[in-house]
Amino acid sequence: MAKRERVMRMSVEQPLWRALTGYRVLTMLYAIGLFVAAHEELDHPWVAIAYFTVLAGWTLGTLRCVANAASCTKRFLVIDLSVALVGILLTPVADSHQRIVDGGPTLPSIWTAGAVLAYAIKGGWRWAAFASLLVGVANVVERGAFSRDTIHNVLLVCIASIAIGYVVEVARASERTLARALEIEAATRERERLARDIHDSVLQVLAMVQRRGTAIGGEAAELGRLAGEQEVALRTLVAGGMVPASRASEDASQGAVVRAVEEPDDETDTADKAAPRDLRLLLAAHAGSKVTLSEPGAPVLIAPPVARELAAAVSAALDNVRRHAGAGAHAWILVEDEPGEVIVTVRDDGPGIPEGRLTEAEGEGRLGVALSIRGRLREIGGTAELISVPGQGTEVELKVPREAARDARGKAGKTR
Repeated sequence: MAKRERVMRMSVEQPLWRALTGYRVLTMLYAIGLFVAAHEELDHPWVAIAYFTVLAGWTLGTLRCVANAASCTKRFLVIDLSVALVGILLTPVADSHQRIVDGGPTLPSIWTAGAVLAYAIKGGWRWAAFASLLVGVANVVERGAFSRDTIHNVLLVCIASIAIGYVVEVARASERTLARALEIEAATRERERLARDIHDSVLQVLAMVQRRGTAIGGEAAELGRLAGEQEVALRTLVAGGMVPASRASEDASQGAVVRAVEEPDDETDTADKAAPRDLRLLLAAHAGSKVTLSEPGAPVLIAPPVARELAAAVSAALDNVRRHAGAGAHAWILVEDEPGEVIVTVRDDGPGIPEGRLTEAEGEGRLGVALSIRGRLREIGGTAELISVPGQGTEVELKVPREAARDARGKAGKTR
């Protein structure tokens, strides 16, 4: 089975988890160091010793829980924050009231910020705001009143954690956008590779089947005809580019809002801004085993509305060939790019049109030639001339002056 490279996981936030792991260990050691330095001043040091025993065991035993976002579960976050809050609330039990009033540190000290930062990295700024709010309330309860130092410390932790949470959310959105861009680029390269393979193998085989089938005759000739039609259709598809899978999404959390936008069509205020179309590409879809397309080597660039109407008129002429000339009739399309006009001729080898038949058809309400061909050309400033000799086929000559071909504000499409 062929393997294809695909972006499975990226992590721009992984360095933050590694930094948080180190921060928790260092701040645990710092909090224990503060206790050792001032343990003689505490009223009940055994309370602090019990708490630091739990804190050290919890910090070292849960290092794997802050290794990445997947390991950092909600249950861990709740217990971790509870350890910090309990330490803050136990401070008045272990320490003297005077030291607390004088601004002495809480038992967990700055280790508490690590618990809040874990919320920020895991859930973004909203989770960080929630955790920092609980820490702020616990600090006010521990102090027994509002103070400048308490408000300062709480605001510092709150602002820092919310900022980090917001940065993490932006980083994740950027990561998803980059991953999608890389997958789109990989898909584009895969389509280009498939197009090359199709051109080098499948198209050549279809062309060979068409030639050999025509030479053998009989049922093989029909097989060759079908192969020729598929070759033309596939070649047109390859030339126009493989259609990528839709990646439209209204979910901004996926990195970007992607919508399918309709392009303006036949609008007077935007048509004059549209780029000229190559008439050859529009007519290439008609080529097949029974339709031969002869075209100039250089692009035949004309205004989009004119190009569409001219191609539609050619399609109507070919429909008439298939409908009235018989299944075995062949048709030829000749495109001429003259200095003063663009001429497209559609000729077939059918039985031709009896004299007066077109007039009768119009009287019967069949307006295919009158509207689908002559009407279209008239609307874009061109002319359509039909020449038919019984037994010698039919020829439809479509002419569009260069001035009309360049005018993107023609009245194309108003009459059908």
